[in-house]
Amino acid sequence: MKLFFKSIYLNDRIYFATALIIVLFVVSHFFPIVYPLAKYGLILILVLTFVDFMMLYASSKFQLKASRDTPERLSNGDINEIYISLKNNYSFGINVEIIDEIPFQFQKRDFGINLSIKSGKESKVNYKLRPVKRGEYIFGKLNIFVSTKISFVTKRFIFNEGQNTAVYPSFIQMRKYELLAISNNLKDAGIKKVRRISNNSEFEQIKEYVSGDDFRTINWKATARRSKLMVNQYQDEKSQQVYSIIDMGRTMKMPFRELSLLDYAINAALVISNIAIKKHDKAGLLTFSKNVHSIVPASNKPAHINNILEVLYKQKTDFLESNHEMLFVTVKRKIRQRSLLLYYTNFEGLSSLNRQINFLKRLAK
Repeated sequence: MKLFFKSIYLNDRIYFATALIIVLFVVSHFFPIVYPLAKYGLILILVLTFVDFMMLYASSKFQLKASRDTPERLSNGDINEIYISLKNNYSFGINVEIIDEIPFQFQKRDFGINLSIKSGKESKVNYKLRPVKRGEYIFGKLNIFVSTKISFVTKRFIFNEGQNTAVYPSFIQMRKYELLAISNNLKDAGIKKVRRISNNSEFEQIKEYVSGDDFRTINWKATARRSKLMVNQYQDEKSQQVYSIIDMGRTMKMPFRELSLLDYAINAALVISNIAIKKHDKAGLLTFSKNVHSIVPASNKPAHINNILEVLYKQKTDFLESNHEMLFVTVKRKIRQRSLLLYYTNFEGLSSLNRQINFLKRLAK
């Protein structure tokens, strides 16, 4: 219930005490001995309410400071932490209830955090959000309700009105696998097979033979010149093109564990593109449905991953059937160099797969 103006609220405790006094007045009609107890009880409630009100409102207007630390970007499909910082400038301890108006997309109607803060102390709390759709999210008011130990009156503070943030493809997963790739620990996570079927490598240098080197790499000409065994050292081929091709058609809108298949594909494409660039290969992107939505030429520049991230952020399905013939023609015309194509799609059944299998075979060539 609001009293006087919008920042003042009466708590349940005062309603309970008032109801008790009313009962005592009713009882005193039949038992007069109870009347003094009811009268002095009413006076006590009025005095405590006045004292509570003065404690909350008599001092400076900067009794409480609070702020919401919202990232500029949230990671889609991941747990994101939102931090709230508070400082109590009152000369006494306070009870605080935090009600943050989080974006409607999360559909949280029972959000609330309760804590106590001593005089002059700071406190930092956090809560977690897991978005499942890309796009703009708007945080509303940060409502802080403050009460004293008496808890008859509550004062409302409002901070951080109308903060905007964007939900991007999963950059948290991107950073996670980037660290594994840089440390060459992908195989420890079960992501990379140790056994390698082929040996696509390019010459790096000639070095002196040491125990364990493959004798098939002995360089006999260098051995004759140096009068000791010399071997060729090779490294994995670099600057290879890796294209992520994402189907934006109707079937990719199918949900799975709250996210759509399209968002899973976008998150995976971002992770693989980032790893390709970190491993000195070139990453590219192509999205399509009935028509081509976007093409990002392959590159290995450090800033290229941001270009891919921005393009992926804006991708939306148009609920149309995907044109695989058009995809084949586009790939043949736009991607002239030998490249690894990673194709993200979804077929509803074998019959739909068989209709497109010829185009997929031609892409593989």
